[in-house]
Order: sequence, then C-alpha cells, then structure tokens
Amino acid sequence: MVRVLERLGHTVEFPAGQTCCGQMHWNTGYQAEALPLLSRFVAQFKGAEVVVVPSSSCVAMMRDHYPKMAEQLNDAALKREVEELLPKVFEFSEFLTKRLGLEDVGAYYPHRVTYHASCHGLRNLGLGDGPLRLLRAVRGIDLVELQGVEQCCGFGGTFAVKNAEVSSAMLAEKTTAILNTRAEACTACDNSCLMHLQGALHRQRTGVETVHLAEILASDDGTR
Repeated sequence: MVRVLERLGHTVEFPAGQTCCGQMHWNTGYQAEALPLLSRFVAQFKGAEVVVVPSSSCVAMMRDHYPKMAEQLNDAALKREVEELLPKVFEFSEFLTKRLGLEDVGAYYPHRVTYHASCHGLRNLGLGDGPLRLLRAVRGIDLVELQGVEQCCGFGGTFAVKNAEVSSAMLAEKTTAILNTRAEACTACDNSCLMHLQGALHRQRTGVETVHLAEILASDDGTR
C-alpha cells in the first residue's frame, strides 16, 4: 500500500505507536477493553491529513462504532476529535477511487486473478465495483469473475470459531467457486478473508495463492 501511495506522489507516515482498532475486543464482548484503543487511535492519527487503511473491516469498525464508543466514554473532547477524524479515514481502494478519482495506478500483474468482495467492504462501506475497476486497469492481468462474489467466505472473525461447521460449509462453497475460475490467485481488500481462504486452498494443495489488492497494485514491470 505504501509503495502504491508513494508511487502516486504521496508522503506516507507510519506512526509506530498504533495498535489494533479494537474490533476483536468490541465484537466479542470486551467493550471496556476496546475503549482505550479508540483513544489511542485518535491520539496517533488526529494530526493526519488522511488515514488510509488496508482493511475494510477496520474502517467499518471505526465508522460504525467509534462514535458510540466516544459517547460511552462521556468525553466531549474525544467525541469531537472522533467526529473530526473519521471523515479523513479511508479504506485503501476507496481512497484511490473515491478520494483521488483514480483507476489506473500503473500496475502490471501478468496472472489469472479472481476477486472476492469482503462483507465489510461490500455491505458496510459500499465499495461497490471500485476494487474491480482498479483491477481491470492493471496491465497484463486476466481478471475472471467469481460466481457468488457477494457471498460471505464464512470467516466473520469469531463466527468461524463459534460456528465452525457453518463457517466450514461456507468456506467450501467459496473455495469451489474460486477453483472453478481456474485462477492463479484470489484477491480481496481484507486480509482476514484472505487468511481464511488461503488456509483452505493450502490444505487442499490447490496451488492457488491469495494476495491483497494492494500487492497487485504495487506490482509493476520494473520500468516505473
């Protein structure tokens, strides 16, 4: 992601003090433990012009729950800082397509690829076909449509642990759809989905890799 943004002429800073956004804590009932992570996020990023995140699930957590968390802390100053910061927070593909108005970022990726639309990006953030437009502009790529692209992969964080049988059945359907495309790689905007998919694809010895969208967009032919 950094490589793409710098290639586009942006200056990227990575605050070393950043930690988890708190989604795992919040979703599993440890809401009191999540509150300090909100305060830390704001402290780390409140001076940023733009915050770009390579995970749609993290951005969904911030947009959906940070205002409620700030309200719960009953901290007027923090609530104001959250309100000021959130409009500056973008998922990576969203930043490229909606904020910068870009589709072609100069990438070259000569492989057969299929795209999985993660639930948070599709349903919470409304990314639409933004990631696909970025992929279609990649030189050398053979982009093939995934049947049931809007269908969940079955991960859902702790859902995969608490509902393992249902999660595994959903995963089996998704991996079958991926294999039917004969793609060399499956891409998405969330590493959580990709980790889940890679586990199944690896166990089946399919040879299909999972790559984050940023990895594809960062690839080039060495001439840039």
